[in-house]
Amino acid sequence: MTFSILAAAQTAATKTAARVAPARNDPIADLRDWWDSSVAWVNSHWLQIGIAIAAGLAIYFLLSMIRGFALKRAQATPGEFTLTHIVGRVIHQTKSFVLAIVAVRMVAGYAQPPAVIMQILQLIFTVAVVLQVAIWAREVILGLIQRRASDGHNETLSNAMGIIRLLISVALFAIAAIVILDNMGVNVTGLVAGLGIGGIAIGLAAQGIFSDLFASLSIIFDRPFRVGETIKYDTSTATVERIGLKSTRLRSLNGELLVISNTNLLGKEITNFANLHRRRITFTIGVIYQTTPTMLRDLPALLEEQVVAAGQEFIRSSFLTFGPSSLDFELLFDVFSDEFDVVAAARTDVGIRVFEAMAKAGYEFAYPTQTTFTAAPDGTMIMPFAESPKPKVSAAKIAKPS
Repeated sequence: MTFSILAAAQTAATKTAARVAPARNDPIADLRDWWDSSVAWVNSHWLQIGIAIAAGLAIYFLLSMIRGFALKRAQATPGEFTLTHIVGRVIHQTKSFVLAIVAVRMVAGYAQPPAVIMQILQLIFTVAVVLQVAIWAREVILGLIQRRASDGHNETLSNAMGIIRLLISVALFAIAAIVILDNMGVNVTGLVAGLGIGGIAIGLAAQGIFSDLFASLSIIFDRPFRVGETIKYDTSTATVERIGLKSTRLRSLNGELLVISNTNLLGKEITNFANLHRRRITFTIGVIYQTTPTMLRDLPALLEEQVVAAGQEFIRSSFLTFGPSSLDFELLFDVFSDEFDVVAAARTDVGIRVFEAMAKAGYEFAYPTQTTFTAAPDGTMIMPFAESPKPKVSAAKIAKPS
């Protein structure tokens, strides 16, 4: 009786342990089962598999033809960074493996593969498409950057494209890796947080470098000035010689080379003298207070006549103010030229013409003068200069006739 009870208890414990203990994995057995199921699938669906392979090959060659046609159209465009060129370059970056996996995925459902094979195809398809989208996005961004900044040969853009390409590639492929891991069921919350903290740390450590780099890109894209143009920066007037990744080199009017960081350069007010189709010249002309009212009224017309005779566009000429030692008139006219030498020659010509005409008409130019009046303690005015000697009279003139 006791033995029977012990035997029954042992049997129950063995069954309970069998239920609790996990089943052992046998890779060889699993591989054998997968092979057997695959062979059975091929034997039962050989016609569907053949049709799917033929359709997949047709789709692959069709996609390859579209890629080749788009590439030829892009290469035939005369512009270097046209939208057609960018689209063609993006399509050219489409990998043949991606075309193949897309064709396989499109026809896989018709062949009704086993669930394991379908899961593998789905995983490969997801990885390939996500990576291909990252490559497409990189080419689109780089193409638009080059299109926006294209103005012939841009040395700064050529130097910066390596860094820009690296930064864009790291950002896009990091996003692609997160998307792939998320589709595989991996918890990417910690990874995203780690990448964010790492990016902040790198940004703080290289803040000055990135600041000048983004300022350089701002100059390239916004184009406040270009190489060869004359600008006024703060209190300096200089010609732009080179726009670098960190600094810009300017050649001042006195010949000095000014090296200014891009961040500081954009932080100041910049006056660009390039592309000026007209330049306004202003003269302030002062005549003496002894000028008659009639001559003052005639002076604006005289000034206008000289500007028109010089071939420039007259704007206005009018009385300006009562100066300390002169009656001031203002003359404004425009010179239509982009060349500073032409503007300087026109200004000189008009100035000389005005001087000649005013001198011929009897006008006198004023210069700073000051008259001082003094008085004695009793209020008698004292002239600020010695009295002129009285003229001598000869004895013959003052002698009385006899």
